[in-house]
Amino acid sequence: MKWLEASVRTTPERIDALCWQLEELGVEGMSIEDEADFQRFIAENGKYWDSVDDELVQHFSGLSRVRFYLTDDEDGRAQLARIRSAVPEEIVDAVVDDSQWQDEWKKYYRVIETGERLAVVPEWETYDNPGGRTELRMDPGLTFGTGAHATTHLCLKTLERYARPGVRCLDIGCGSGILAVGACVLGCDSACCCDIDPLCEVAVRRNAGLNGLDETRVCVRIGDVLSSEEFRRGLGTGYGLVLANIVADVIVPLTAHVGAFLAPDGVFVCSGIIEGRQDDVEAALQQQGFEIVSHEEREGWHCFAARRA
Repeated sequence: MKWLEASVRTTPERIDALCWQLEELGVEGMSIEDEADFQRFIAENGKYWDSVDDELVQHFSGLSRVRFYLTDDEDGRAQLARIRSAVPEEIVDAVVDDSQWQDEWKKYYRVIETGERLAVVPEWETYDNPGGRTELRMDPGLTFGTGAHATTHLCLKTLERYARPGVRCLDIGCGSGILAVGACVLGCDSACCCDIDPLCEVAVRRNAGLNGLDETRVCVRIGDVLSSEEFRRGLGTGYGLVLANIVADVIVPLTAHVGAFLAPDGVFVCSGIIEGRQDDVEAALQQQGFEIVSHEEREGWHCFAARRA
């Protein structure tokens, strides 16, 4: 089906009035892109990341825009004409096909080979696999964690050294579950995933299923490891591998709790640490009695593997 995509550039002060006016003119659904909302979201949720892509910041710079869709037929074009005559702002329109929306985003994802053993493969891709790598099938459209970002790449590369039969894994801040599922396809007996975002449960179960892993191999728990002692107890202990691809501001306080999750010879792998914060994380690990086993950097991001000394 074809649609008319209409975009209206306006000012921050006019957005509310414009949306009300469009609603009065029969527009049933709108999307709003506004720099003020974007900056407010970044400020209120900054604890979840240490950087924001420059391209994204540039996209929202000075932006106040309302976008809506109408059917590409006689009725839709007549409605667009009425809106144009009533709205003072310029309206730019284009014809789009809904099949384009369904598949357009897929072109940004490709097979990613990490370390020496693993290949992250989008579920729709065919991978020739000339090197005989272990395939990790993923649906990258669900939530954060596709293997493309340097932090995830570093974690996957590092966990290759420790994933083996007999090891249970705990993935803290699991997102899509890529690390936990990766650990299992690389040989770990099982993995427990946890995150504060309820949407992650759907993502993890989906990605585990793509790799033939049921709930006996990959489980999901929703809760806050840092604030809830009861939740931490429920996760259990004796893990041979604990993974955390988050941000330094979460990893630093997390170091005080990781030891309780680990088996005596277990390894803690942490990433998501932006350049300039690696010393803070290293100091926190050492203060909690960890010995740094490895420290790698990629594209300005850092990853540590550590054991209890």
